[in-house]
Amino acid sequence: MEIKDAVRALKDKGRIRIKDGQGTILELIEISNWDASMDDQEGIFLFFDLFQIRSVAEPFSDVSLDIIEYASKPTIYHSPVNRVLKSGPIKESVVKFAIIRKDFWNRLLFAYSQPLILQYGKSSQFDFETKEYFPLLSAGTKEIFLSPEGDIRILKA
Repeated sequence: MEIKDAVRALKDKGRIRIKDGQGTILELIEISNWDASMDDQEGIFLFFDLFQIRSVAEPFSDVSLDIIEYASKPTIYHSPVNRVLKSGPIKESVVKFAIIRKDFWNRLLFAYSQPLILQYGKSSQFDFETKEYFPLLSAGTKEIFLSPEGDIRILKA
């Protein structure tokens, strides 16, 4: 799979399905193309860098930012939604997001340059296939709630 082809398809169609190295179908969706009537409320915003977090979550304390920056294992963060975000998987005023650092996936997100929404594919059809494993599917994936005030709650260790 060529990253440039995937990015072009995302920009043209607003969403693509990628089969990862474990055989899981991952659907990547532009924020503007997310549809509450057909898409999953459990979707996860994907970022390639810390600065993108402010587009979906309230500003964080320095402690919370340090936790995100120095996390060594794949982690899904839950946080109160930014008031300016009107579309996307928002559940009870909370969004889920992850910083993807694994080389191939980080390069894909960087090449697209905007946050994407991940949902796990409900069909067996896919547009692209890669041998690369998606990091959030590993058994060691953590989930943490972070509040703007610095409150931290481990949801899944």
